[in-house]
Amino acid sequence: FMVVLLTLLCGCTLTAPGYTPDYSVLDSLKRQKLAKIAVEPVLPNDADAAVNKISLRGINSLVSPSGSFAKYLEDAIISDLTDVNLLDQKSSLRLTVMLLKNDLDLSNFSYGFGNIQAQFGINRDGVAVFNKKIAEQTRFESSFVGAVAIPKAQSEYPNLVRALLKALY
Repeated sequence: FMVVLLTLLCGCTLTAPGYTPDYSVLDSLKRQKLAKIAVEPVLPNDADAAVNKISLRGINSLVSPSGSFAKYLEDAIISDLTDVNLLDQKSSLRLTVMLLKNDLDLSNFSYGFGNIQAQFGINRDGVAVFNKKIAEQTRFESSFVGAVAIPKAQSEYPNLVRALLKALY
């Protein structure tokens, strides 16, 4: 009992699960005739930026296996584009991304919410051809009990990133 109590009082750091793509979305991308694109590093690349920190019920934090959530998003995009053979880091078509919001909200005891927002831009030879802010929210079952709510929030993060990328693609 004391070990469990101390663990709950001290909090802990949890790692977000790795990203897995939405294969139905990738299949749709494969069927389109799209130009190959390069991916610039997703910003902000500062690990101390607010969007690169997620707190779960105050004493627990979620961290990215990539070092930052901006890098997690970058890795997800690169993975998707590689899977559909659209990534070419030498392309004159370049994707830029700025992560603006990134949060898992457990304040409602019945449901949790994931919120993410990013500014996406595509430049061709340095000229902007696309610029759009995209925001997505996911909802997942939660609980008053932290031992239930926190792991559910942890496992929700890849779904949140998939929702954002689905809206982009």
